[in-house]
Amino acid sequence: MSKHQSRRSFIGHAAAGFSTLAISRFAQAQIAAEPPPKPPLVERAVTEPVAIEVNARPIAAFEPRDRSRVRFGSLQYRSGLVLTSPYRGFGGLSGFRFLDNKGERFLAISDQGAWFTGAIRYSGREMTRLDNVEAAPLLNAEGRPITEKRHWYDSEAIARDGNFVYVGLERVNQIMRYDFAKGGTRARGEVLPVPPGVRKLPSNKGLEALVFVPRDMSKGQPLAGTLIAFSERGLDADGNLVAFLIGGATPGQFSVRRTEKFDISDAVLLPSGELLILERKFSWFTGVNIRIRAIPLKSIAPNALVDGPELFAADLGHEIDNMEGIDAHVTADGETVLTLVSDDNFSFLQRTLLLQFTIAE
Repeated sequence: MSKHQSRRSFIGHAAAGFSTLAISRFAQAQIAAEPPPKPPLVERAVTEPVAIEVNARPIAAFEPRDRSRVRFGSLQYRSGLVLTSPYRGFGGLSGFRFLDNKGERFLAISDQGAWFTGAIRYSGREMTRLDNVEAAPLLNAEGRPITEKRHWYDSEAIARDGNFVYVGLERVNQIMRYDFAKGGTRARGEVLPVPPGVRKLPSNKGLEALVFVPRDMSKGQPLAGTLIAFSERGLDADGNLVAFLIGGATPGQFSVRRTEKFDISDAVLLPSGELLILERKFSWFTGVNIRIRAIPLKSIAPNALVDGPELFAADLGHEIDNMEGIDAHVTADGETVLTLVSDDNFSFLQRTLLLQFTIAE
């Protein structure tokens, strides 16, 4: 979700009169602003792939009030990092996908039209740093940065199908496909046809999450080969969140039950067949809240209304920020690990966080 500079200035001035804790709460509260569109930040734009330095500071405890606590709902905290970089274009991370099965090599997108690649390094179970980080622009079919076209920059969603990478652009509600076999982050994107309902989504509450259902996931899976696209806050007639099934054998539209004013920020499909939805909400009184819900993939079909239990919830009493990305991998020991990343909105009041949790049995 793109943010307006005037909103940042207002929050900064307001926070100046409060305590340090209040400043943190106001800083993270920015995610709920609904500003008018703004162009990408030209001075932060990348034109060619460039190696960048990323520094990492460990987060010892997810809940500073009780540093011994590690269990949160159905998740167990493993480790976390606060990421910073002298590279001005680093930040705004809105989507995250692993490129391997080890939870190491990753591909991330910034909502300013940039790719970030690199590798997470571990000491035992804990993340320690990022290596070999590189930034590059998302390119259009002509090989030019997509940001050169008006409003084609709000890259919020990412999904993988082998070498193919799908990117959702929220501001214009379009989907681009990249064949990474043709140059990796230098690949040229093609615009995919989308259902008419996608183009009707709100420009700043539109495409926010993409999930691709593998073709070989299981026999008889009707959604195999389908790209699932979720809106952040596109609502149907009953006030539920609109989503789309694109391609595959059963294309169509469905809805995710909206409760407690949460919006969708990302989603990930587990090998077990459960679809996890990362959600967030904001209140000027309570600040930012996030949660993860589990939706059975088998419940998703055209015209369906789907829902599922809450696995995890956190607020500003925990080490969270504007959490916008989620992915999963399975360790050699059979543990399912969730990795969450935050969008700092290129604001000095916010942080880029990388958090990992294990799904507890």
